[in-house]
Amino acid sequence: MEEKIKLTEAVIVEGKYDKMKLSNILDAFIIETNGFAIFKDKSKLSFIKKLAKERGIIILTDSDHAGFMIRNYISSGVPKEQIKNVYIPDVFGKEKRKDTPSKEGKLGVEGMTKEVILASLEKAGVSSTSSVCDNPITTVDFYDLGLTGGANSKAKRKAVCKALDLPEFLSTSSLISCINNFMTKEEFFDLCQNLD
Repeated sequence: MEEKIKLTEAVIVEGKYDKMKLSNILDAFIIETNGFAIFKDKSKLSFIKKLAKERGIIILTDSDHAGFMIRNYISSGVPKEQIKNVYIPDVFGKEKRKDTPSKEGKLGVEGMTKEVILASLEKAGVSSTSSVCDNPITTVDFYDLGLTGGANSKAKRKAVCKALDLPEFLSTSSLISCINNFMTKEEFFDLCQNLD
């Protein structure tokens, strides 16, 4: 039997099928938000906050609008240093158990392969012991590269997300945080030059 990745942080997912998927890959405490039910479930939210304080949380929601709404709602109540955001790439298709694709046509966490999930965790600095970046990318770098403050900055950021296999809805700060987790400043500058 394959060994599961043991995590000390609690993993927050949207639904039971996501939880079932991750249970086969991770040896971790996994909590489901039951989709948008988290918005009304104050006791579950306070439990997530408690877990974040005690052991840290990993948020792994789908890369559609709904997933980002849930992620942002949880993130707004938890200190940044207690959260690791893991993003799955935008993959279009439908889950086997569903008759039709989701509204945005993207696969959710449950539809991802084990390899994609492991790669997403690694990008967020979760599975491996990642050293803290000593020369991180900053908002100033983003501005210098035309990724913020320019006429077509949004399109450029979208191209960066696509090149890095990250979801298109990432905020600028989330994108910077992701990049700092899995590449050096030099690698990022090279990537941006090749996009032009």
